[in-house]
Parts: sequence; structure tokens; C-alpha cells
Amino acid sequence: MAILSKPLRAPEQEVRRLAGPIISLGVIIAILYFGRVFFITSLIAVILAFILEPSVTLLVRFRLPRSLASFLVCSGALLFVYLIGLGAYSQMAGLIEDLPKYTARIGDLVEKISVQVEGMEQQTYQVLVPARQRQEGLAPPVAPQPSRKKRKPAATPAPATSGIIPEVRIHEEATPIKDFITARLGSVYEFMLMTSFVPFLVYFMLSWHDHIHRSFLQFFHGEDRAAAARSLQGIADMVRAFVVGNSMLGLLLAALSSLAFSVIHLPYPLLVGPLSGFLSLVPYVGLPLAALPALFVALTAFDTISGYLLVILLVSLFHVLAMNLLYPKIVGSRVHLNPLAVTFSLMLWGFLWDAAGLLLAIPLTAAFKAVCDNVKGLRHIGKFLGD
Repeated sequence: MAILSKPLRAPEQEVRRLAGPIISLGVIIAILYFGRVFFITSLIAVILAFILEPSVTLLVRFRLPRSLASFLVCSGALLFVYLIGLGAYSQMAGLIEDLPKYTARIGDLVEKISVQVEGMEQQTYQVLVPARQRQEGLAPPVAPQPSRKKRKPAATPAPATSGIIPEVRIHEEATPIKDFITARLGSVYEFMLMTSFVPFLVYFMLSWHDHIHRSFLQFFHGEDRAAAARSLQGIADMVRAFVVGNSMLGLLLAALSSLAFSVIHLPYPLLVGPLSGFLSLVPYVGLPLAALPALFVALTAFDTISGYLLVILLVSLFHVLAMNLLYPKIVGSRVHLNPLAVTFSLMLWGFLWDAAGLLLAIPLTAAFKAVCDNVKGLRHIGKFLGD
């Protein structure tokens, strides 16, 4: 006996039609979140391969084997990163030695601010409470503020012992920093392990570029293959323009910041200048991030507020000139994303991948737009994301 199923009504059909894409989207988001270390490592390797590909192609034109050309280019890139790390380490070592000075300076500033706040409280009390009420005792007296300086506890005499050795127990107190490092130790180890694969991934992507490109296009046929080829070329051009443009702009800001910090005698200009220059390129929060390193090292360089204002003025000037004049010409002309799409992409990828997501959000969204622009059925999405 056959079981006859009732025909689905229109609302039920609509719900079932929407349930599949929603569930699929949730599964994709879960995979991206829990596998973020793997995806971040792979994407960094792909971006580096796109950047280094023109150098490998240039060496291949000089009749070098592609494997040898890829090895030379990867070795040169690693040497460049090593030299930068060595210079940063030399500056960082000096900064670590001077950390006690910065700690003492911060303590003095906190004490000074506390004294000023207490003085403001006294002045407010004098203004708000009439003198007659204070004399008649109608208003409650201002309680004396305790001193911020810690007093050494009085030494207590040791109890007399008659040949009995007291038991000594050493209890190691937990600190917030130690708890944070312990909690993040597994994540740091996992990140370092995956990062060690990046040079090998980049080398194999460069040396097997032709094979990977041909094999990837074999998944498509007819017009789809041409669209896939155009999408790959668009992604490669966009990634090179974005990363190379940001690198050039960051190097320019680093040089100008280091020179300006040297002129005003700011400590460690070769460390703070590049750090401030590249942090200035972070979308939306670049200005405060760029000012923080300079203001920190300025603690031991200036005693008046005018010095800190000068630092903020220089960082703001470089940031405004770079983001309003140079960035649209160097980077913005190749990315073609509207501000709304950029903001949503930063929110989404920042939620999924934290700081790495903020750095990769714009190239990922621009790459997705490049695919949409070359696929006929997705061109309306590319127009929505574009400027």
C-alpha cells in the first residue's frame, strides 16, 4: 500500500528552500572559525606566492630552472626578513634594559595625576559648600585622603624557638600575566608550528606554479574555464597591488616617522618609527595605534605636555597625508571596495580570526569581488561590493 504524502504548502516550501543555504553558511562559518590557524597560514603563503611570482618569472627568463629560481627568491625573502628581525631585536634589547625607567616614570605620572585629582576635589568642595556651613559644622568635613605611597610594615620580632626548626612552605602565587601565558601557550605553539610551514608552502607554490595553474583550470570547461582564468589573474593583480602598495606606503611612513622622531630626540627612532608607520595603515584605528609606541618611549624624553602634543601632531600629520592623499592613488585604485563593504568585512573577519582577520579582511573581500566580477551569475554581488 503506497503512502501518499501531502503536497507542501508555499510557506513550507519557502522554509525548506531557505534552510539549506542557511545551514551551509553556518557550517562554513564554523569551519573557518575552528580551522582559522590552518586557513590563515595557507592564505599568508598564497599571498606571499602571488607577491614573489614576478621575481621568479624574471629569473626564469634568464634561463634558470623554475625550481632554482624559486629557491633563490625564497632565500632572498627569508634573508630580508632575518635582517629586519635582527635590527628590531637590537633596538628591542635596549628598550628592555630601560624598562625600569619607564616603570618608574609611569608611577610618577600616576602619583601626580592622583594629587591633581585630590586638589580638584578640594577645590570643588570649597566652591560648592559655603564657608558659613563649614564653620558651623553643618557640612561633613572632607576625609583626609590616604597616601598613595606604600609604607613598609613594621618588623615583628621572631618568636623564640627552643631548638625547633619551623616548617617552611614555599607557595608560588599566580599572576595575571602568568595565567594569560599559560592559557595561550597551546595556541602560540600551534601558531608557531603552522608558521614554520609557510616557507615550504611558498616554495612549492612557486616551483609548481605552472602545474597547479593547469590542473586547477581542468576543473572547468568552456566559458567557465575562461572565467576561472580571468578570476585568478584578477586576484593575483589585486593582491600584488594591495600588498605591494601597502608595503611601499608603510616604508615611506616608517622613514618619515624615524626621521621626525630623530629630530625631536625621541628614543629608539629606528624601532618606533617603522612600528608607528605600519600601524598607521590599520583601517579605522590606525591613528591611535600609531601614536601609542611613540607616546610610550616619550615618557623618558619629555617632562612637559608640549612634547607629547608634538608627538601626536607628527603622527596625525603623517597619517592624514598618507590615508587621504597617497593611499587612494597607490592602493584604492586597484581594490575598488566601497566603505560599507570594507567595514562589514573587517567586522566579519575580525570576529572569525581576530587580529589576523583584520589584516586579511580587505584582500579577502577584494579577491571575492574579483571572482564575482568574472562570473556571470555573481556580477550583481561584485557591483554591490564595488565603489
